Amino acid sequence: MILIDGKKAAAELRAELKEEVAELKSKHNKVPGLTVILIGDLTPSQIYVRNKEKSANEVGLKSEVIKYPDSVEEKTVLEKIQELNSDETVSGILVQLPLPKHIDKQKVIEAIDPSKDVDGFHPMNVGNLSSGYESSIPCTPLGCYLLIKKIEPNLSGKKAVVVGRSNLNGKPMTQLLLKENCTVTITHSKTKDLKAECLEADIIVAAVGIPELVRGDWVKKDAIVIDVGINKTDNGIVGDVHFDEVSKNARALTPVPGGVGPMTIACLLKNTIDCFKRSQI
Repeated sequence: MILIDGKKAAAELRAELKEEVAELKSKHNKVPGLTVILIGDLTPSQIYVRNKEKSANEVGLKSEVIKYPDSVEEKTVLEKIQELNSDETVSGILVQLPLPKHIDKQKVIEAIDPSKDVDGFHPMNVGNLSSGYESSIPCTPLGCYLLIKKIEPNLSGKKAVVVGRSNLNGKPMTQLLLKENCTVTITHSKTKDLKAECLEADIIVAAVGIPELVRGDWVKKDAIVIDVGINKTDNGIVGDVHFDEVSKNARALTPVPGGVGPMTIACLLKNTIDCFKRSQI
């Protein structure tokens, strides 16, 4: 079995992006800029944002983090987004989720200029991805897609099962696989026989938030299995896939941690650079 090393793949992608940023700097005499808005003091959010900032600096992006307390008014955040929308030095804007309850997540997402939406959550980018047009693609499914392509460059005709139908991962993942001419089944909590669906799959992407849901006897020989889950349990962090069991059948499998996670941040940098390039046309 191939252990899909997300850390290694992310490091390779960052090295490519670093070269690209250097080329863009010499061509345009400026570099892409990523601005992250962080509200409150949730520890996971702070860790994510720190990692994003470190990775952005590593590849040569201009990086800025704007911090607000939990108590910040929605109006203040929306005004700051408008300011960033019109700032030519900002190529990408990301508002770290989750948000405090008094701030409307959808309002915040829709306030971001779609051409600077590096998360790919704006309805215009969602629609463009669904229609097969150029768009910002959400970072986690994009990372999954790039890992799958490293193992199997030609996905045409493959049967893929996506476990989970979230806007964050399941739905955009489906669009990316459809674009590669896969036959895609989206499964979820109401699916009647999840095991039977998974056993048909050449590719399984599990992103449902249930610890070790996908077992060894759910996976056919030589399937590629991508585990997006991050679940805290008494035995530490585990994915949505039972690693030990599935590793006996799968052709390739991502570990948790060290699989999809590092690629998510690398893809955020890629999206920022792509937004910059589109703005220079």
